[in-house]
Amino acid sequence: MQTLQEIHKKQKRALFFLLALFVIGWAITDLKPIFAGLILGSLFGLYNFWILVRRMERFDKIFTEGKKRASLGTMTRFASGVAAAAVAISLPEHFNLVSSVIGLMIPYILLLADGIIYRTKNH
Repeated sequence: MQTLQEIHKKQKRALFFLLALFVIGWAITDLKPIFAGLILGSLFGLYNFWILVRRMERFDKIFTEGKKRASLGTMTRFASGVAAAAVAISLPEHFNLVSSVIGLMIPYILLLADGIIYRTKNH
């Protein structure tokens, strides 16, 4: 079974690769608001995923010590998503809102795809 750190490392690598593709797309096409939205959303999505990993580690530590249950930071991640949407809404000439929302979901889509690939290879 993969550890949380291994999964996070693979996710970061894949996301940085996608971010590089988005930057290239932003630089060479006329779809700058769409690619800028994907970049914005992906960065906030990476931040959300980092928060989730950090909170999961803290939750695991607290659980193994038998202490009081801790939150997984849902409100922080929700606020981050709202912030990404607020930036896209306030600067519509630079960021596309729909692509920002899609960018927010990219880390979770990659996580799902990685889980499916891992299951098919190991079971």
